Amino acid sequence: MATLPLALPGPFGEQLARIVDVEGKIARAIDALAPVAGRDVILIASDDGRAAAQLTELGARVVPLGRLVDSSAAAASADIVVSLGAAFRGPDTADLEADTAAADRLLRPGGRLIVVHDYGRDDVSRLRGDLPEYGLWTRRDGPFLRGGFRIRVLHCWWTFGSLDEARAFLTGAFGVTGEAVAADLRRPRLSYNVALYHRDRPAAPGSA
Repeated sequence: MATLPLALPGPFGEQLARIVDVEGKIARAIDALAPVAGRDVILIASDDGRAAAQLTELGARVVPLGRLVDSSAAAASADIVVSLGAAFRGPDTADLEADTAAADRLLRPGGRLIVVHDYGRDDVSRLRGDLPEYGLWTRRDGPFLRGGFRIRVLHCWWTFGSLDEARAFLTGAFGVTGEAVAADLRRPRLSYNVALYHRDRPAAPGSA
């Protein structure tokens, strides 16, 4: 399940989808936070469809959307809304509140919203530089935790078949920065930490 909103040239993009979270930890973590079996799940993602397939294998009824605001999605039609890096990217609290309100429109009362972003403090963050995902968004005074979300951090990997494969990919895809990261590798994988921000939709007023 590739969650990175990261475009890489040529075959590197296809390879990225194969090497990220090959153990399927992210889908299982989503299921642990909000059991998906027999439930309606709206998935906001821009990946190759692997995320939808993994959640379907866990028993979810998945409706994939390319963007959060989509007129084809009916109000109160989902038990769970999952965003895999494709939404909730605004820089401040107002943006987050707008996206949360859009997700709440899709959720049934008591449904759960799960927002997946990179967390940083890992090998992958060395490739990508200084991003808000790695700083402000993870802090107690950041928009997510201040906005009523809780966080679970998942420790995943970019996994390669060999050290030579890892070094070739990193150098080809990320240039000098990738070469520097590759030089420090002792095993054919990079540590990759993922944040799952989660929040329950408030129940409707007067509901039992």
